[in-house]
Amino acid sequence: MSVSAPRAALVLENGKLFWGREFGALGRSLGEVVFQTGMTGYQETLTDPSYHGQIVVQTSPQIGNTGWNDEDSESGRIQVAGYVVRDPSRTASNWRSRRELSDELVQQGVVGIAEVDTRSLTRHIRESGVMRAGVFSGDALTDPDAMTEQVLTAPPMAGANLAARVSTAQPYVRPAVGTRRFRVAALDLGVKANTLRMLADRGIETHVLPASSSLDQILETEPDGVFLSNGPGDPSAMTEAVALTRAVLERRIPLFGICFGNQILGRALGRETYKLRYGHRGINIPVIDSVDGRVSITSQNHGFAVEGEAGERFDTPFGRALVSHHCPNDGAVEGLRCLDVPAFSVQYHPEAAAGPHDAAALFDEFTTLMSGDR
Repeated sequence: MSVSAPRAALVLENGKLFWGREFGALGRSLGEVVFQTGMTGYQETLTDPSYHGQIVVQTSPQIGNTGWNDEDSESGRIQVAGYVVRDPSRTASNWRSRRELSDELVQQGVVGIAEVDTRSLTRHIRESGVMRAGVFSGDALTDPDAMTEQVLTAPPMAGANLAARVSTAQPYVRPAVGTRRFRVAALDLGVKANTLRMLADRGIETHVLPASSSLDQILETEPDGVFLSNGPGDPSAMTEAVALTRAVLERRIPLFGICFGNQILGRALGRETYKLRYGHRGINIPVIDSVDGRVSITSQNHGFAVEGEAGERFDTPFGRALVSHHCPNDGAVEGLRCLDVPAFSVQYHPEAAAGPHDAAALFDEFTTLMSGDR
């Protein structure tokens, strides 16, 4: 789709510029530009706290065809810093739709840009890596050099501690569905709504705690297990969460982590983390189980990873551990399992919606761990 007159711009920190038209709110937004390869689930993407501080590029060309509903959001608000699409749907058509995507972006003040050559943009990010960027429209649209200077003032993602910005301010309880079988203390680093639903469906009463919670606050809930959620930012900046995880491991409380939680567990076990060139973001990413060779198609959203090799066994302060899963695309670590204490984690999202359900059984594995069977 051609653009008759530039009315919005996406500016990358390396000076690369993409023209388009305004989509959503007018103004300026700064963040790290990343691409997401899912063909469905844009509402879940926009409201996923793990995308906080990022400008998301949708590689699927048409976005907005199912509108916006009141059921599928993964948090209480849109989390992305900005939004980039190729072809916004002119009309939403879905029985659950309550309003247009563009109207929701305006209502929540999210600055976006449409009619961008997202194929070219995605290839550029793959070749150059993710970087700081800005979306400019309305009165914020100025000359390219001035906009590039503004982009360069944005803080980088490396070293960013963002969990406190998306975590709950006060503890709350998500009750179990039916009879309560277990009580879990969940450290909210940016937890998604469907995670809590899937825990509840398995008879788990979840006490959701702020990211800054102490061990005493964890223990006050008298948990059968501890859950480390997904979330945004650099895991190397999460020193308190890492120390808390070590304390939980020392007490041999069953522990399960996903995404950011996998990186926190990895650092607690003594592994380093590193920034991926352009990350894993989509609902179509293969993962191989290092033990039985099973392949799962997974939903992922992460820009950092734990150092390690497929199937690697290593020693930790808490006994032996294993790199339990890896990605065949680039060899990235996709899961960790402790062999002498009850703890495991995966880098992907087993609660994914919209996304594959190949990994949903990991929540059942957590209940098995809490029951004492390993």
